[in-house]
Amino acid sequence: MMLAPRLEIDLGKIQHNARTLVERLAKRDISVTGVTKATLGSPEIAHAMLLAGVSGLGDSRIENIEAMRSSNVSARMSLIRSPMLSQAKRVVTSADVSFNTELEVIRRLSLEAGNLDRTHAVVLMVELGDLREGIMPADLMAAVSETLNLPNIVLKGIGTNLACRCGASPDDTNMGELSRLAALVEATFDSSVEIVSGGNSANLEWVFSSENTGRVNNLRLGESILLGREALHRNAIDGLHTDAITLVAEVVESKFKPTQPTGELAQNAFGDCPELVDRVTVAQAILALGVQDVDLGGLQPPKGIEILGGSSDHLVLTSAAGKLPVGAEMTFQLDYSALLRAMTSPFVGKSYQPASNVTNLRRIA
Repeated sequence: MMLAPRLEIDLGKIQHNARTLVERLAKRDISVTGVTKATLGSPEIAHAMLLAGVSGLGDSRIENIEAMRSSNVSARMSLIRSPMLSQAKRVVTSADVSFNTELEVIRRLSLEAGNLDRTHAVVLMVELGDLREGIMPADLMAAVSETLNLPNIVLKGIGTNLACRCGASPDDTNMGELSRLAALVEATFDSSVEIVSGGNSANLEWVFSSENTGRVNNLRLGESILLGREALHRNAIDGLHTDAITLVAEVVESKFKPTQPTGELAQNAFGDCPELVDRVTVAQAILALGVQDVDLGGLQPPKGIEILGGSSDHLVLTSAAGKLPVGAEMTFQLDYSALLRAMTSPFVGKSYQPASNVTNLRRIA
């Protein structure tokens, strides 16, 4: 029997999702940066994205970029989170491009690039409403001016990020502002803006519905490739697989139990006081999977299964069909939060499949 819990990763489906998005966006003259941050910089997934035609790879952790370099992943790699000052040397060593918001950091990147006798490209991120990272638009020209004058630094373009912290949605107004700023940079400094990076998987709804995508010519896509969903409403994208990655866990206890606890109740292990519904007795199963492994709230169980709760190491659920066999495996769909935690957990195995042909006689799906 294979290791459980584990993620079953269908590389064929991921490649299909990436290729489909690359081809559809190419009709709008928009390239795709495949984002690997939710996969812990998986070389297998990185290769699947590259085979599908993404223009490069993006990750928020320099450690993941270094790991992909060590695994001989050959691609343009971008650090899409603002670099730490303390990691500047590692950034210019392993990343071709970094997305920046602080001039102090860009100056350090310039220094370290000079020490290594190499050139490092930067994209300046602009704040357009989501209140996460970004230079305020009124300050962009000053930032561009200094960046252009730094040795060993090449200004590659500008970008923005929306729908991550506050849920501000990409639309014609904020994307139009990004295009306007790109044109202003070119007119002011007589310098070409090669990359106008409009955002992430949350931009897809806007791209496919807008009559004019302006200067936006790149999107950074992770969730839509991995899970086949856009990131504003989590709707499935037509023609994409939503089950390229699934989570499998094993039943370790199966008994009939009441749904109402006994004794005086206080906080549970996480400081919560959960509301419990008394349904007398149910077929309760416990799976070897907990908060330490995955975001339990991001799991979608099979039909007929209801999640009752969980703790650090246990997932408690009930089955409408009766008691489940001890040792049986159950397959769950994941949202982005659950995928992120499971992929980075050392307790969750990863099984890579070139095609979705895995079967298991004791699988509950």
